[in-house]
Amino acid sequence: ILETTQGEIIIEFFHIDAPKHVENFILLSENGDYDGLLFHRIIPGFMIQGGGMGPGMKEKATGTPVENEADNGLKNAIGTIAMARTNDPHSATAQFFINVSDNGFLDHTAKSAAGWGYAVFGRVISGMDVVEQIAAVQTGNVGGHGDVPVGDIVIQSLEIVASD
Repeated sequence: ILETTQGEIIIEFFHIDAPKHVENFILLSENGDYDGLLFHRIIPGFMIQGGGMGPGMKEKATGTPVENEADNGLKNAIGTIAMARTNDPHSATAQFFINVSDNGFLDHTAKSAAGWGYAVFGRVISGMDVVEQIAAVQTGNVGGHGDVPVGDIVIQSLEIVASD
């Protein structure tokens, strides 16, 4: 359960398809590493990204990268959650994004630098209206960062609960 200043988003994990990403996300959540961080990059019609910046766009220290699992067959479809990364396909640590449209160009196509894609590890099962509300906020530039919400959108808490 991802509680934000805009409302609640409930995510279901794909444990079997992306076990390393799910385990990493759960560990960070249970440690409180996401609490107080921002959705810091918003691109309407594309995605909302969080998990890496605190208020004032202060970057949070990252942990050990997770091996890319984007070759799991899952697609970056609307409502899915995936890990953000650098140009290194195996560099995902804590930053994640929720797709607000079908972003097939982010899907795995080959085990090459250009084809690795972004690993989907879950999907929004409730609160897509909150995701869309976040995706529609006004953005600007802060320092060297673009697409930053004008007002802070804070991840108040991220609680892991077992499903039935």
